Amino acid sequence: MFGLNNIFNNQPAKEKRTVTKNQAGGTADLLVSASLTPAEAMARQGTKLLGLTLSEAAKRLRQFGPNEVASERPVVWPIKLLKNFKDPLSILLLILAVVAYFTGDNRATVLILAMMVLSIVLRFIQEIKADQAAQKLKNMVHTTVSVLRQGRIVDVPLRRVVKGDIVHLSAGDMVPADVRLLESRDLFINQSALTGESMPVEKQAAALKEFPVNPLELNNICYLGTNVVTGTAKALVLTTGSQTYFGILAGSIVGEREITSFEKGINRFTWLMIRLVAILVPLVFVINGFSKGNWLEAFLFALAVAVGLTPELLPMIMTVNLSKGAIDMSAKKVIVKRLNAIQNFGAMDILCTDKTGTLTKGEVTLIKFIDGNGVSNKAILDYAYVNSFYQTGLKNLLDVAVLQYPEKELAGLETKYKKIDELPFDFIRRRMSVVVENEAGQHLLICKGAVEEVLAESKHITLAGQVESIVKLSEGQRRKIVDELSTEGFRLIAVAIKELPSVKQVYSISDENDLTLLGFLAFLDPAKESAAVAIKELERYGVKIKVLTGDNELVTRKICQDVDFNVERILRGQEIELMSDAELSQAADEASVFDKLEPHHKERVIKALQQRGHVVGFMGDGINDAPALKAADVGISVDTAVDIARESSDIILLERSLEVLQDGVREGRKVFGNIIKYIKMAASSNFGNMFSYVGASIFLPFLPMLPLQIIANNLLYDFSQVTIPTDSVDEEYLIKPRQWDIKAMRRFILCIGPVSSIFDYLTYGLMLWAFNSWANPSLFQTGWFVESLMTQTFIIHIIRTNRIPFLQSRASWPLTFTTFLIVGLGAWLPFSPLAKVLGFTPLPPAYWFYLFGLLLLYLVITQVIKTWFVKKYET
Repeated sequence: MFGLNNIFNNQPAKEKRTVTKNQAGGTADLLVSASLTPAEAMARQGTKLLGLTLSEAAKRLRQFGPNEVASERPVVWPIKLLKNFKDPLSILLLILAVVAYFTGDNRATVLILAMMVLSIVLRFIQEIKADQAAQKLKNMVHTTVSVLRQGRIVDVPLRRVVKGDIVHLSAGDMVPADVRLLESRDLFINQSALTGESMPVEKQAAALKEFPVNPLELNNICYLGTNVVTGTAKALVLTTGSQTYFGILAGSIVGEREITSFEKGINRFTWLMIRLVAILVPLVFVINGFSKGNWLEAFLFALAVAVGLTPELLPMIMTVNLSKGAIDMSAKKVIVKRLNAIQNFGAMDILCTDKTGTLTKGEVTLIKFIDGNGVSNKAILDYAYVNSFYQTGLKNLLDVAVLQYPEKELAGLETKYKKIDELPFDFIRRRMSVVVENEAGQHLLICKGAVEEVLAESKHITLAGQVESIVKLSEGQRRKIVDELSTEGFRLIAVAIKELPSVKQVYSISDENDLTLLGFLAFLDPAKESAAVAIKELERYGVKIKVLTGDNELVTRKICQDVDFNVERILRGQEIELMSDAELSQAADEASVFDKLEPHHKERVIKALQQRGHVVGFMGDGINDAPALKAADVGISVDTAVDIARESSDIILLERSLEVLQDGVREGRKVFGNIIKYIKMAASSNFGNMFSYVGASIFLPFLPMLPLQIIANNLLYDFSQVTIPTDSVDEEYLIKPRQWDIKAMRRFILCIGPVSSIFDYLTYGLMLWAFNSWANPSLFQTGWFVESLMTQTFIIHIIRTNRIPFLQSRASWPLTFTTFLIVGLGAWLPFSPLAKVLGFTPLPPAYWFYLFGLLLLYLVITQVIKTWFVKKYET
């Protein structure tokens, strides 16, 4: 499966409406098929009425490839391996290996190449594992398509749909490819992903004789990336994947996706490090070249310094952290579709959600069917049943409740009527109608929908079996019925009918007037007992809930009261319609409930909150939720949602529950916390090393550390941090939403970084004056190598927590093991068989005594400075 939402979100409106030359050429087959009859179009594709055979489908899959947009296909492992050869560390190791070979040092050549292979293999294995884990999670929520194969309708994964397949479409389905309609019934398609227009377009199967200028207006062609709003259809697949209109468009704008705040922060940090390297490396090169006179040696040293200052493990640490977080979240019934969304999940400080299924149980039951006098009337139920039975749009919980109502007389009621036409639901009219023919041949329009919208088109009302003027139902009487039931938590819809002359087979919205109101259906969806605790827990974690609903204020207030949710201010859809973006931004921040909303209202509310600096999550599962899911920083849906909602989301919940969301938020913050740990460690260490390299280069008559030693130091230090993704995160860090803050990172680097440099200079003094290494460069280099590696490695335990390390907060066992392992290796190397190749000299016993004191003092001072920093800037 490929993430269509990633591409949807990346398309500026003008790009959606532009038809390129490639697209115009690619529509030739669509135009030909549009002009043919369904039978001719099938013959042209080599398809029979029973669909493709399994062997023919497999053959076409091999011939045309999977139904995927090229930009979303996973990178094959040879390419991924090759990319690892291109990172700065690998390139420098290769240069050093070449120099060592041509200078005749074969042992050094072998060692350097071994280090290079180890570095590449380590990163490659971790990335492959992360990719496999992410793919496994994606497969858990893949989209399937109903396909006719060998006379049987089977569910086929979206990527395995092939040219010539016959697919069945119904409300809520994604259109799986560019298709030619063979049959359709009341089919309305949402093409906003391609055209930018939100209103659904009706499509029919008849062959075209005249062709529009814009191929998107072909009446019998449906496109990949669009979705069915209402109706059903059978369609023939014409093109798949990158050859579709959508695939060509996506290929032309690949890389345009708006990056997350986290990615922007990472980019700013990367450029900060690049600027430091760009300043320092030329300076180190020039100083060593002039002072030592060996420009080749100075060049290699400067290159090694550049690699040492580069946080080359950052991409791997990020990938492994995100994939581990995704795996951990899947165990808590949260499936991550887009890994980078995990950080936004943790940074989320506002969650917008409907009340159905989150604040309520999502178990809607039909309780009453009453007329304008409040008297029960079964005729209302009968007509509502026929309407729900024959409508082909996506059946919501209210329709299901009507169809499942336990009334024996309802059984077989639909057989007394024949469906003639349908006027599908939309969020402007907020009602839908079916036209049926009764046994007497009379056409009857049955309408149901929101109370105000149905009443607006009603001229008459049935009271006590008599048809009266609607004025008989006074505003006070209607309001009394509606308000009383709403206050008790009932959701109401109105039912009305209209007799029509039996002279036509196709009807339009213009026929939906002069109705006779029958009465009201009252549904109950009780509050969820666990919602109150979940809301308080989310608020404890800094996530504010905002309820976005299409229901009225009274119903919403009742449910909010039942779950102990504080309603600060209610904003109605009509008010939002009249507000400017600036006014809405202020009002949305203050309001906790938004009622009587249309889909575009939800999208505007989310964007208004984002303008106030909030990271906004939106949870939805319906066709109308897709725009809001795409607009949110984190789009959250459930595995039972319609295709378009699942495809538009970043996170899929296997259980619709606020408790599950709470677990996901915690995991998101853990992932962010562990990535920040690595960045803090790498940045502060590198900033300190910058002063150490420059100072040593100025006053020493030899290189402070050989290029190969710098690379070995860097590689060992990196290895000690590979297990950071396994580390735990302190509870107080998880309690608040976490966003990237480059200013805070800069402050941390300036506070902690120079401390390591001070102790490097103390080591310089120790080696030069206590051990008289002026005439013994190898001894100096060995001493600084060991001290540098140990201080960098041990400091991991200080930086990883705001508490006192080892006593109040302990690192995970894998991280503890790798840090002590690297410290042990650093102490062993000067005495090992590798010492000569690396240019090391055995260190005197007294050195270890001094080193222990330096390490202890360094850790204590860094802890003190860190504690001061946390109190001043992070509390």
